[in-house]
Order: sequence, then structure tokens, then C-alpha cells
Amino acid sequence: MSYSDLKSTLKETGSGESETKKNQTELFRQKLNRKLITFHRTKYLFLLMVPGLLFYLVFRYFPMYGVTLAFKDFVARDGILGSPWVGLKYFRQLFTYSGVFRVLLNTLKISGLRILLGFPAPIILALMLNEIRRGGFKRVTQTISYLPHFLSWVVIAGMIKQVLSPSSGLVGFLYSFFDAVPPLILADPEGFIVVLIISGIWKGIGWGTIVYLAAITGINSELYEAAIIDGAGRFRLIWNITLPSISGVIVILFILRVGNILEGGFDQIFNLYNPAVYETADIIDTYVFRIGLEGMQFSFATAVGLTKNVVGFALLLLTNRFVKSFSENTLW
Repeated sequence: MSYSDLKSTLKETGSGESETKKNQTELFRQKLNRKLITFHRTKYLFLLMVPGLLFYLVFRYFPMYGVTLAFKDFVARDGILGSPWVGLKYFRQLFTYSGVFRVLLNTLKISGLRILLGFPAPIILALMLNEIRRGGFKRVTQTISYLPHFLSWVVIAGMIKQVLSPSSGLVGFLYSFFDAVPPLILADPEGFIVVLIISGIWKGIGWGTIVYLAAITGINSELYEAAIIDGAGRFRLIWNITLPSISGVIVILFILRVGNILEGGFDQIFNLYNPAVYETADIIDTYVFRIGLEGMQFSFATAVGLTKNVVGFALLLLTNRFVKSFSENTLW
């Protein structure tokens, strides 16, 4: 190949690359224009996102700076910035202190029971509500089941204590009616756990059905009609059509629930428990509250909370990966 041929070949190659770059630039400009047009058309919808974004920025992301307390020996007069760094001191203290393992086991026990008994409850109630054909009765039932969700645990704890009071409550009245000695249920470790699980299910079962009922309404009614023609009964319809159709929602909510397994329910337990049940009812959150705020050990409490969040995130990833091995319905 002569020098002139090589020069012309290089020139053609350069012009081809330049043309490709121009096409890419033009394509990018067109995509950008379309996105700007879409944003202009839906600008008010984006405006609705602002309060939610501000909430997460102010109450979720900005406070993350306080995580540095786990690596510092916090001194109130010096503040977070002025407190000296101590590295992993409080994490080593965390894994050598026997009390932490006790509250960890308590948290896993209580959360495990919540998942085992509480997770299926909204699914079962949603299936039952879906079978109700009288619209008025169905709406009343749904409303009654939703109401406990809007009561704070402070109110519910007061109601539970009043009902279970051995001296002035309903339980005390029933036992005294039969000349029996009423038990101290909230002071009994095993009885306290039973009260936690039952009251937690009662408060959240109605609210939890909303997602499942919404998923059920999206099922094609022709599937039910075809199954009925084939002779399927109500239980067969539920087992072969309803449950498989909402399995994706169930799996995703289960993954999220396992990711929060270290969230034992601070509000509920804090308003119900007492020193008599610390050994079995003290969870990570209540432990952090007592150590951090009442004991003024802010750095150690932050280390405990940070460890809990890291473990919870790891469990979320592992559960999602495990479910992904046999199902397509995962978080990502």
C-alpha cells in the first residue's frame, strides 16, 4: 500500500469516527430533550415527591453522621467533632459483653415468633375477606380490623395493663369470681411473650391485609370462572389461583420482614415490659435505650445500633439471594 492510499484510508477512518461521534451526540441530545419534555409535563408529580425526599434527607440521611459516635469516646462538652477517636473499642466491648448476646437471643426469639405467627395472619384474613360476598358486612369488618393500627402503643399498653390487672382488670374479676388467685401475666416471662405476640397480631393484622387485598383484586376473574366450570370448590380456588397469583407480593414482603428481624418492636415492649421480664423481653432496641440514654453510654449504644443495622442489611441480601434461587419474585 502506497503512502497516498494509507493517508486516504486513515482520513476515511477518521471521518467515520467523527460521524459516529456526531450521531451519538445527536442521539444523546434527542434523549435529553425527551426527558426534559417529560419532566416539564409531569413537573407537578415530581413536586409531590419533595416532602418525602425532604423527610428521608432530614430524618434518615443527615443523622447518619452520628454513626461516627461508635468510633469515638463521646464527651458532651466537646461534641461529636471534638470527641477523641477510639477505633473499634466499643465493638470489641460489644462482642465480649455477655448481656449483648442475651438481648440478641431475645430479639431473635420474639421476631421469629412474630414472623412465624404474625406474618401469615394478614394473608389468612385477606383470603377470608375476599370470600365475603355481602359488601356492607365486608366493609364493616375491614374497618374494624384497621382501627387498632391507628392507636399508639401507649394507648394499647394501657388497655392491656388494665385488662390483665389482677386487682381491677377483667382477668382479676374472672379469677375472683371462681375464687382463684389471678396470675401476674405481665410479670411472667413466658406469659409476657404470649401477650406481645397476640397484641402485635391484633394491632397489625387489619392494616397488613391492604396490600394482599389489592393484589387479589388484580387477579383475572376469568381464571375463577374457568376453574368453577371445571368443578373447583372455594378452597381449591384459593389454593390454585388466589395464592399463586399473590405469591410475588408474599415473597417480597417476607424478604423485607426477614431483613427487619432485629427490629423487635421497641414501642410495644417499652410500654409493656418491667424489670421482672428483662431476662426474656429485653431486646436490642430497649437495651440501647437504657444503656445509651439512661446509662449515658452514647458511643457504646451507637455501636450496638450500628451492628444491628449492618446485620439486618446482610440478612436482607442473603434472604433475597436465597429466594432468587427458586423464584423470580425478589427485590432485585
